[in-house]
Amino acid sequence: MQTALFKIREEEKYGFINAQGEIVIEPQYYEAEDFYHGFSRVRFNNKLVPLDHLGRLLMKHLFNHVGFFEEGLAKVQLVNLWGYIDQRGSLRIEVQYEDAGDFSENLAAVKKEKYGYINPTGDFQIEALYEQAGVFKEGLAAVALEGQFGYIDPSGKLAIPTQFVEAFPFQGNLAVVVDDQELWGLINRAGKWLAEPQFSLEKGQPNGQFFDDRCVIIQAEKYGFLDRDAQVVVRPKFDFAGDFSEGLALVEINQAYGYIDPLGKLEILPNYEDAGDFSEGLAQVSINGKWGFIDTTGNICIKPIYDEVAAFKNGLAWVLMDGSWAYIDPKGVPVWQEQKNASFTMS
Repeated sequence: MQTALFKIREEEKYGFINAQGEIVIEPQYYEAEDFYHGFSRVRFNNKLVPLDHLGRLLMKHLFNHVGFFEEGLAKVQLVNLWGYIDQRGSLRIEVQYEDAGDFSENLAAVKKEKYGYINPTGDFQIEALYEQAGVFKEGLAAVALEGQFGYIDPSGKLAIPTQFVEAFPFQGNLAVVVDDQELWGLINRAGKWLAEPQFSLEKGQPNGQFFDDRCVIIQAEKYGFLDRDAQVVVRPKFDFAGDFSEGLALVEINQAYGYIDPLGKLEILPNYEDAGDFSEGLAQVSINGKWGFIDTTGNICIKPIYDEVAAFKNGLAWVLMDGSWAYIDPKGVPVWQEQKNASFTMS
């Protein structure tokens, strides 16, 4: 397992440190992304190029676009066509497709006039017959024929007939599908309704995505929660609700934020101007315009002194104070900070 790396900034250039605050990749790039599946993407010669955890650029070929590595392969675009590279930067599947998706369950959707699915050697496993095609999850993928979505299995057999306006990947034994009223519901693997379409489809929201066996529902502009049996366990009554994480979910009540348990009981009172989801036992909260962190009992563990913060991940959290970046540990101790500002202190 590779060591977690954290993006840093020095003199408007970006590099990476480890969890001890030691510089692993010197700040030298004008643009860099967080690491994902062992790679970052950095701006080099005006193109995004994959960078591995040792600081090596995958430079065998330069493409207009490089996607994220999924199952060891990343989609790449050259002019208007797509192919795939491996984690050494070698072209594994020739650039030839009009469109391409990420690999999932050893298959990727690609377009040659229509969409089909290829395996990691580039051979078509499912013939290109579809107007649209999604990723395989739990052995099924959503595809569209004549403007309606259904689901196929890895052999290309239609497992759930085309009948939906939109269809999302399976999550375990259920999937979100959308009707012509732009309402979503839940079906099982047999295509039977677990919950008829009745919940509002909201742009920018994780419609029907389950976290800790709960998903947010919206009805009449109020937020509640559904369980995996498609039962409403928290009726829609909140002004906003976030996803469950570590047994608690963020909710908004009268323009203030607190946290509920999986049955809707208020566990942490709505005392905050803004807040985020719990991660590694802590959640970011805003008090009097400044950000700090609380634990799952609602105790302030890191005082609200920061202008901006991000959630804890791999033992550290990114924070911003007076325009300068830093990373702090769960006790609020800085492990790294921009040299231009030494104002960070222990919380």
